[in-house]
Amino acid sequence: MPKIVITIPLLPGVQQRLEALPDTEVIMRRSDGDFAEPFPTEVIADADILVCKLPPTNHTEMQSLKLVQISSVGFTQLMPLNLPQRAARACNARGVYDTAIAEWSIAMLVNLARDLRGMIRNQDQGMWDRGERFCTEIRGRTLGIWGYGGIGRETARLAKTLGLNIHVMVRKGIGPRDDSYAVKGTGDPEGLLPDRVFTQGQETEFLSGLDFLVLAMPLNAANTGLIGEPELRAMKPEAYLLNPARGPLVQEQALLRALTEKWIAGAALDTHYYYPMPPEHALWHLPNVIMTPHISGTDKSPHFLGRMSEIVEHNVTHFINGGPLWNEIATADLA
Repeated sequence: MPKIVITIPLLPGVQQRLEALPDTEVIMRRSDGDFAEPFPTEVIADADILVCKLPPTNHTEMQSLKLVQISSVGFTQLMPLNLPQRAARACNARGVYDTAIAEWSIAMLVNLARDLRGMIRNQDQGMWDRGERFCTEIRGRTLGIWGYGGIGRETARLAKTLGLNIHVMVRKGIGPRDDSYAVKGTGDPEGLLPDRVFTQGQETEFLSGLDFLVLAMPLNAANTGLIGEPELRAMKPEAYLLNPARGPLVQEQALLRALTEKWIAGAALDTHYYYPMPPEHALWHLPNVIMTPHISGTDKSPHFLGRMSEIVEHNVTHFINGGPLWNEIATADLA
């Protein structure tokens, strides 16, 4: 009899349908979510499926674990579990945050291009300034998206409607994407929207042709510090960097130099190097930077509960019945 331990909230109907599955035990155990904690041994020792934001600190006691479903897109919290060695599978929350993060990115494109921060500073001082830098458009410019998962594809869809050219940087090319959750009508399921696709070895060519660069990839050991001095210097002085992905994708000191020495025009940053960012950090105070406190996509969204519940119900029932899963994380990425 499969035992399922669920520590995140679900829509009542979904919870009831899971509890009604034949020969299945479902334990709902609310967790703080933002802090790892131990779970009672009697609850987790024989659990087959764990649905959580953060796994328990005493995860070694989970001797029957076969599937972990997490409520975040990033999955670094799974690394200590050694899931490949335990022959356990894992899925994340890809698709839940796509629309929110894509909307943040589009908002930042416009705000950076028109120097919204400068206009707000003028407003605070009662200054009337109709300078040219406030009057530009983003239509016709080139947006580069590094990584082309759900967030990248929805960002591309929105940007296309605004008339931007889309360049994409990926490891091996792009194609249809049917094994991931997506909100109906969003994204680029067939992989047809980009005007140009660049692959490994073409990074400098990709970066040099952009007006905006959006990072849209998960953080892992291979891409930590991916953007450093060579990459930032490859960008045009008029280009902007947007990072709603993970702060350490970009080398901190290289970014500070790029912004202060004007290698690039500016940046919008929603993910950071410290949590919280200390108030004295230079990034807070640079006039060409927009800082937001990691809110581009969060579980505080009014849509999170419904979307996450849909993923949980699909993956739990399909796992029990031997069907395909959404958002399965590759074994190599979990190692």
